[in-house]
Amino acid sequence: MTNAPQLLVTGGTGVLGRQVVGRLGSAGVGVRVLSHSGKPGTIHGDLLTGEGLERAVRGVDTIIHCASSPFRKARQVDVEGTGRLLEAARGVGVSHLVYISIVGIDRAASYPYYRVKLETERVVESSPVPHTILRATQFYDLVLMGVRFLERLPVMAIPRDFPGQPIDVGEVARCLVELALSGPAGRVPDIGGPEVRTLAGMVRAYLEITGRRRGIFEVPVPGKTARAFREGALLCPEHAYGQIRWEDFLRSEMRTAVDRREQVMR
Repeated sequence: MTNAPQLLVTGGTGVLGRQVVGRLGSAGVGVRVLSHSGKPGTIHGDLLTGEGLERAVRGVDTIIHCASSPFRKARQVDVEGTGRLLEAARGVGVSHLVYISIVGIDRAASYPYYRVKLETERVVESSPVPHTILRATQFYDLVLMGVRFLERLPVMAIPRDFPGQPIDVGEVARCLVELALSGPAGRVPDIGGPEVRTLAGMVRAYLEITGRRRGIFEVPVPGKTARAFREGALLCPEHAYGQIRWEDFLRSEMRTAVDRREQVMR
């Protein structure tokens, strides 16, 4: 008879969640996945309504909380939904919740989504469920998504003097798994990628590696949030954790795309 899974991953079908689930599986850890999508192999649950949460946490020792909704009903899902998850977890005696947050949300709190993440951290900290909070810098995947969007334009308009320290999502997943398999540690040191780069520099590296030609125009961006970004709110150079550079990530993405095309042609 197989023992029931002892670890739950919320948002386990997302960019980060998939990596976390894969690493747990490779480590031989029993895992169940909470997702509102209802995909095969997942437990249907909804942070927005609370549906399915009690069933999902039953028999679980640890939760890795990756689910978030930055573009739609963020406060209801992130803040209130995390409260619902923690209440369900408290009711069944979950011993550890690991929450993934974002570097700099307190220094760039003028950005609405960052205020939501900061409030969610407070919800986690105020719960009786023991916790660990990890803040990470932006994922390469998100940077690439933004670059590809800008690439659709005749000239790529890039915010001037925006530094970043993005990180590979797989390395964040590795850190989350290590934390989940350890005891609750409260707020742990932030993690970021191996290099601080300007957004314009990352775009130029993308164009060079992909062999594309686009004009780049760096534009000043006004406002409180942009000033915080320029001043390094999203950086943690003293806590460089990742080893994978932006160029390494791009080359890996290109190889993956080639492999997929070859598989389709077979």
